[in-house]
Amino acid sequence: MFGAKNSNKKKKEKIDIVFNALIIFFAILNLFPLYWLATSSLKNSSDVVKMPPDWWPKTFTFSNYVDVFNNTPALRWAYNSIFVSLVSTILLIAVSCLAAYAFSKLRFKGRNIIFIIFISSLMVPKEVMIVPLFRIIQDLGMVNTLSGMIWPNVATAFGVFLLKGFFDSIPDSLRESAKIDGASEFTVFFKIMLPMVKPGIGALFILNFVNVWNDYLWQLVVGQSQNSKTLMVGIATLMQDLNPNFAYKMAGATVAAIPMLIIFIFFQRYFTAGISIGAVKE
Repeated sequence: MFGAKNSNKKKKEKIDIVFNALIIFFAILNLFPLYWLATSSLKNSSDVVKMPPDWWPKTFTFSNYVDVFNNTPALRWAYNSIFVSLVSTILLIAVSCLAAYAFSKLRFKGRNIIFIIFISSLMVPKEVMIVPLFRIIQDLGMVNTLSGMIWPNVATAFGVFLLKGFFDSIPDSLRESAKIDGASEFTVFFKIMLPMVKPGIGALFILNFVNVWNDYLWQLVVGQSQNSKTLMVGIATLMQDLNPNFAYKMAGATVAAIPMLIIFIFFQRYFTAGISIGAVKE
């Protein structure tokens, strides 16, 4: 009996070792492009396309980063990207929290039908709406402005759908008890409900920030002037040279990736908690 238990235990340990080894392998595989991007930005251009490649720079040079900031308005582009992504995400979270709470906890006529219609917009690709969105932004005089990039990202069905799942997991008895004690709807929302969905807000912050940061097509359409370009659009212009300096472009791509890494590092625990909590439905 004990021999069988020990045998099962050893078998389980071997399986765990194999799974851990696979996890480490795929983690390294996924991190390799980031490693290659960072190391290539510190090489000379000829070394980037060298065959066989140098897996580690023989000589480090920061001239590529110096050239990016000296030859382009990269700081302005970075400011535009951070401002658009941050403001869009904050406004989206504010709108999504209010809408998700209403769909989850308030009872009103046609609630389920409205929610289904609202969520069905997820099936419509943003590319399909580019032309009417641009016409609206053009009529409002928001072309070549940061506000023109922000407002179309403020109200999205995904944010409402994600946060509604978190509000649904909170027992209705908490709200009812607070209402019996004389708390207003706003007090219940801000003092009780909102603190309990912080993991979901953290997850939504990361997902939407990255989504807006990488929203190349819309930012390209709206931000046509040099000063209104975002970092993603500006860095893309570096790729159009006839005689490309690959190390220079790698430096620009690294600059574009750094803010996303910082955001993910700071909000990682909220993102992890949000995904794990949101996956459990009581």
